[in-house]
Amino acid sequence: MNSQSQGGIAARLQAQGRLDEATLAAAQRQAQQQGLSLGAALLAQEGLDTPAFAEAASEAFGLPLFDLAAFDLRHAPRGLLKEAFLRKHQLLPLLRRGATLFVATADPSEHQGLAEGKFHSGLTLAPVVVELRQLRRGLETFLSENSEALLAGLEDDSLEMLGEDDSAAEVSALDSAQNPEEAPVVRFINKVLVDAIRSGASDIHFEPYEHRYRVRFRTDGMLREVATPPASLGQRLAARLKVMSRMDISERRVPQDGRIKLKVSQDQAIDFRVNTLPTLYGEKVVLRILDPSSAKLGIDALGYEPEQKALFLEALAQPQGMILVTGPTGSGKTVSLYTGLNILNTAERNIATAEDPVEINLEGINQVNVNPRVGLDFAAALRAFLRQDPDVVMVGEVRDLETAEVAIKAAQTGHLVLSTLHTNSAPETLTRLRNMGVPSFNVATSVSLIIAQRLARRLCNHCKVPHTVPQTALLELGFEAEDFQEPFTLYEAKDQGCEHCHQGYRGRVGLYEVVRITPRLQALILEDGNALALAEAARAEGFLNLRRAGVLKAKAGITSLLEVSRVTAASG
Repeated sequence: MNSQSQGGIAARLQAQGRLDEATLAAAQRQAQQQGLSLGAALLAQEGLDTPAFAEAASEAFGLPLFDLAAFDLRHAPRGLLKEAFLRKHQLLPLLRRGATLFVATADPSEHQGLAEGKFHSGLTLAPVVVELRQLRRGLETFLSENSEALLAGLEDDSLEMLGEDDSAAEVSALDSAQNPEEAPVVRFINKVLVDAIRSGASDIHFEPYEHRYRVRFRTDGMLREVATPPASLGQRLAARLKVMSRMDISERRVPQDGRIKLKVSQDQAIDFRVNTLPTLYGEKVVLRILDPSSAKLGIDALGYEPEQKALFLEALAQPQGMILVTGPTGSGKTVSLYTGLNILNTAERNIATAEDPVEINLEGINQVNVNPRVGLDFAAALRAFLRQDPDVVMVGEVRDLETAEVAIKAAQTGHLVLSTLHTNSAPETLTRLRNMGVPSFNVATSVSLIIAQRLARRLCNHCKVPHTVPQTALLELGFEAEDFQEPFTLYEAKDQGCEHCHQGYRGRVGLYEVVRITPRLQALILEDGNALALAEAARAEGFLNLRRAGVLKAKAGITSLLEVSRVTAASG
């Protein structure tokens, strides 16, 4: 019956012209190799008409086809099946009637999930067919609303576990969430952390106010509210986070820094950098999610234009000199530096880094956490590196004249130095070094490459819409006459986005200004030329500025003009 029904789905789709032989053959191979049902393998194929699949599945199995958009998920039964199980089998509880639980599924041939659900819940699971995209959207809504329910009925005596330390600073989120004896606060925080990882967030904000408490995620550079637990729980939520990050829970008057290693599976762990800040109504806690994979994306994934990539690789290949990466906080400077270090990380090179703090652990690289309280600042670490026979040195940030002088000395004595600086553009970086007190001669002879960067949100490929802008307006925004020689299409974000994105955007792409210090620029630096003169000279040398780099990304349909204007407003 099962195989016949699955074959019936495929036959119906083929008869309707919704399934070609190649897609069916690919699904059959995948089903055989991975032990999947044919239905699950079909749903995994790119370009499958999922509404047509839902209709065919409904007819083949004799099950009702349900429009989830017409159902209020607030009435869905909760607490019957665990989140991990629902995600694994893509099942959504809809209605309980006696010993029967009606569940939404996109693939009714997946009998294993229905059998396991009966075992876990003690109820008979009756499947109802729902279109795949509707199901995914509904499941995320159901589970996000369920996080609020974790705090419902919370009692003071359920918080005893807050005082317990976590061995090796590792917390198993999935295990904790599945343990019914765990404190609701613990389960809530674990769920927030796992949801943040799953949604691709970069930061999590736990914020106390006088009458409310909120949790926000920063996704693709934008903050959005995800939960509002009771304000009375603020202190306890902060305490739990401080226990997890091994801070002093009795100290609430000064900021503290810590780190959490969240074990999400047997072979995967995610690091969080944690900071607390005493505010008027309690401690605000911010967690930065440190994704080790971001450092290994490779240079092609970052968004450099071909000529910019060539300049970066050329500078990395030099035995000495200084490469400076500049931009505001959260602009991807660390990822750019780590990408460069990964390229340089070979057995023939000795690489040392001084960071505040070390964000991502890289094997083969000697990484040092600076600690000014014991006298180990960037300058001191850099001096120590120079006695360790280094080939490549990375300094987290050039903050003062002392660090700048030691870094420049290293760059002039046969070492490749990578560092960051907080300025708006590449030309401003040169003037900033001079303003610190670094002599113009040293700036001109030591700095080899400057990268200024921003991160712009990528348009969602599933829902972006064409956008018409008058040519005069485009010229004002940074387009040039030669841009109009060939036709192109500009896009903008769809207002509400779709199930694949957040408000029309998904992911981010780098906008870069990569400037090599040429003899012409060296001469200007020696003459103490200002940032405007340096910018004009860099443009004359053919280097793209940030606005121009953004225009090229918009022209290619990767981002929108609105997003380019937003992230490059300060750089001109």
